[in-house]
This record gives sequence, C-alpha cells and structure tokens, in this order.
Amino acid sequence: MTHFLDGPRAARAFALSMQMTAPWGITVRDNAALTVLAVTSGQALVDGALLMEGDVALIRGPEQYEVTDTAASTPTIDIGPGQQCTTVDGHDLREDFRHGVRRWGNAEDGETTLLVGTYARPDEAGGLVARALPRLAVVPREQADHMLVDLLVREISQDSPAAQVVIDRLLDVLVVSTIRRWIESSERSSAPTWLTTTDPMVIDALELLHAAPEAPWTVESLARRVNTSRASLAARFRTSVGEPPMTYLTRWRFTLASDLLQTPDTTVAQVAHSVGYNNAYSFSTAFKRHLGITPSEFRHHRPLLSNGISGPRPSPYQERL
Repeated sequence: MTHFLDGPRAARAFALSMQMTAPWGITVRDNAALTVLAVTSGQALVDGALLMEGDVALIRGPEQYEVTDTAASTPTIDIGPGQQCTTVDGHDLREDFRHGVRRWGNAEDGETTLLVGTYARPDEAGGLVARALPRLAVVPREQADHMLVDLLVREISQDSPAAQVVIDRLLDVLVVSTIRRWIESSERSSAPTWLTTTDPMVIDALELLHAAPEAPWTVESLARRVNTSRASLAARFRTSVGEPPMTYLTRWRFTLASDLLQTPDTTVAQVAHSVGYNNAYSFSTAFKRHLGITPSEFRHHRPLLSNGISGPRPSPYQERL
C-alpha cells in the first residue's frame, strides 16, 4: 500500500491489520525505529516470546526480528527495506497479500489478527522513548488499553485517506499508554531510564527540563530549583536516568527540534530559539554534531518511495496499491 498524504506533511506512522492463517512466519528487517504490535485475535510469537490475544508489545528497532505462529514455524516471508514484501526466494507478495487499503496477510480472514504500527525514524517515535525501552516490552492483556486498540482497528478498517490523520494520533496515544502500563508492570526492565525513575527529586528536575528546554540550564541552576546541591542532583540523576542532567537535556532539545523541523513554515531560527539556542548558526552546528546532518538536510531528507512520491518511508508491511 502506498502511504496517505494528509495536508502539508506525510503521515508520521503507519498502521494496518495483518490477517494470518497458520502456518506462517515473517522476518522483519524494515529498519523501523519502533513498532507497536497488538494481538486482536489468536496468538503470535515475537522472537520466541508468546503474545496472546489482547497483549500489546513495543519492539525497538532497527534490528530485525521474527514474528511466527508457533516456535516450530520457519519464516517464509521477508519484509525488507524499501517496502519489499517477498517470499524468502524473492517472489513478490504485494498482490497476493493485499486485502484492502490497510489489510494485509496470507488470508482474507485469518484466525490470527495483528494490529501493526511502525515509526520509520527515531524522531517520529520519540527518540528518548525509543532509547529508554528494552528490545521487546510486552503489556499483557489484563493491563493493556483495549479501548485504544479497538479505536485503531475501527479506523484502520476505513478506506478514506482522511482516516490516516486519526490513525496517527491514536497510534501515538497507544504507544504512550503502553509505555505507561509497561512501567507499572513488574515485568519492566530494571535499567535506569527517565521513564522508570521513582526519585522525587529527579522527577522534579525532569519536569523542569521538559517544561522549559529553552532555558539556560546548568546543573547548578537546576539543583537550586529542586532544593539540593549540585553534587547530589548530578549523582541521583545519573543513578535514576542513566546519564548526566545536561546530557539528557541536550538529547531532549534535539528530540524536540527534530519534531519542530517537520512543522511547515517553521524556520530553523525559530526552532533554535525554541530549544535554547541564540541563533540558527550555533543551533545548526550543534545539530550536525549531534545527528550528523544539518537541520536543513534533516528537514528535506525524505527517502523516495518506489512510486516516485517523496515522503517518510512507509512500513514494508504496507505494499503499494
């Protein structure tokens, strides 16, 4: 499927319903930054981890992974970069597996149905969120947000291009909701991240940084705001978050800047001031040092789709019409 264009910018993320009948196995090497996978009927294994009906999983990329019906199934389908969906011996499956605008699979109505949403780039997934997650984060059905999943399933069934606007927003909310519920779960990773910290002082410091990333923060000024010493804040922040406060702030600023650069009619100078830089030159220099490309290159970088439309690369689950 081609992606859908909604106004001045292309869709941020891509979602579809995958219908599968056993036996089946898929190797996914689409380089997506983050994938959300909800089992709406049946069951599936992700790299051997069993997901039952109602479970929701987040898969952090870009490394490849396997999705199968059972542990005994060998993947026969390959999802590769550039929207390529083939058998392992190279047979194109786009026409064979297409069942509508956002429905894909080896059956029209398989016993296993998966809702799959992908964010192609780290900035689209929220770079800090993607880095804070483990490789596979699973929220069991008892804790998952079924209302959001049901809403997404309903929107995915709509053939109207305008549905993509709603799908984008619902997918974002589902990801945030799943992360929250994973944090509350006893199964979550014990590694220190900003998502999982319970230190009240560090939480206060994070809220200040999130609320005013443009402020001229130093460890000393941040420590004063949370009523502690510079040394205490630095030590507790590193223990709870896994990195120093100013390192975190820099990544937070560039995560925000990456989103702002995708907003039409927003100048590089405006983005610079929004994240604490006095001018576009100093911001551009820091941006390139941090991400490897200039803000202008980042803004205009759109991998070309095979049908000639320029835009973010859709998930290879979505074959062209």
